[in-house]
Amino acid sequence: MVEWSHRTNAAAESPVCIRAAVRREGLNIVTGPSGNARAAATASPDIVGRGETNGSGMSSVAPPVLARAGDNVAVKGHLAAVRGKEEQTAHARRGGSQVYGALDLGTNNCRLLVARPSRRGFLVVDAFSRIIRLGEGVHRTGQLSDAAMTRTIDALKICSDKMRRRGVTRSRLIATEACRIASNSAEFIDRVHNETGLAIEIASRETEARLAVSGCASLIDRQAEWALVFDIGGGSSELIWLDLKRLERSGQRTVHDRLEAQNCIAAWTSLPIGVVSLAERHGGRDVTPEGYEAMVNDVVGAIQQFEDAHHFGDRIVRGRAHFLGTSGTVTTIAGIHLKLPMYERSRVDGCWLGTSDARVVSRDLLAMSYAERVAQPCIGQERADLVLAGCAILEALLRVWPCQRLRVADRGLREGILATLMAEDGNERRGGRHRGGRRNGGYGKRHR
Repeated sequence: MVEWSHRTNAAAESPVCIRAAVRREGLNIVTGPSGNARAAATASPDIVGRGETNGSGMSSVAPPVLARAGDNVAVKGHLAAVRGKEEQTAHARRGGSQVYGALDLGTNNCRLLVARPSRRGFLVVDAFSRIIRLGEGVHRTGQLSDAAMTRTIDALKICSDKMRRRGVTRSRLIATEACRIASNSAEFIDRVHNETGLAIEIASRETEARLAVSGCASLIDRQAEWALVFDIGGGSSELIWLDLKRLERSGQRTVHDRLEAQNCIAAWTSLPIGVVSLAERHGGRDVTPEGYEAMVNDVVGAIQQFEDAHHFGDRIVRGRAHFLGTSGTVTTIAGIHLKLPMYERSRVDGCWLGTSDARVVSRDLLAMSYAERVAQPCIGQERADLVLAGCAILEALLRVWPCQRLRVADRGLREGILATLMAEDGNERRGGRHRGGRRNGGYGKRHR
């Protein structure tokens, strides 16, 4: 389980107005759109407010955080690892617990979580989210633009500062589709390291899919037989079918359970289509019914080869199945369906929607003008030109795999990173009984 406890000045850092309300004495509960129509942070009602952790006071000269990176990390990255290990040891001597950082640098958003292990999973102590549109135009030019890189580095400087102040002892910082396909991504990664001290890893599509599953595994209906986990991103969309008959039916939940869900992967694919690329191709501001249908058809065509190879449509007819969506698209649809006056993560995360209800929201949004979508409190100006592309991707999924139930996850890749790091460090033993068995077996088939 993820607990959110967060003292923040995020309103000063986010480009979108964030509203704050005090729900408990001494605890700031921050809600509202945060670039991806998600809350900067909210808290479970049973959590007692906690003070800030002490940072390790990292020098601005040396890289300020330790990041897990690929084999091509520069020598400075290895020096950062040594320094991070020394700081972790010093922090342990002072009696402090480990503090973990997880950063998801996507095509459209830059998102950070900082957390400590807890008996129920992990406790989020800081968070950040900002729309940076790193992949703007990359499908047309093949390169990250100077303006997009500058916007992104500005956001990453905030992330670096938050990690330093919170005393992060171990982290993983990953970039996804925009950096995978851009010809100048290596230069960008070097520039990020030089200007922020962050060592960012460009994750493979398989890694992204696996982390998405781990991040929202606690929301899987264990009484179902099949679940489609999907993450509609800015530049790509990950689709992962889980065979839940492989899942252990233990009632006890630990960090390790999140990783165990990866053993249920029957097949997965990564579509080179996301809300940014689809909106750039078809237009996102003034969308006609014909234009919307063209977007849906594009995505259906991209999915069909995967379905032809695995026939999940036939399988879910015979068994109980549900969708589990982790993306700004589904959280936005849920917020609108619930008629929230402002986005509330506590209301959205984990809620169930009938897929017919989701389609009603999509039709209503299609009937709106761009200005009317901007005025929606769960959308805002920064997503108003992208939300219909996300709705079209969801509609395509429903046409290929008719399903009646959709669970909404305001969690995903970052939570998957945190769960992985904590499990590797043995923190799942603190949350409950450690079970033996495979940790990384059976990832299923990758459809190419």
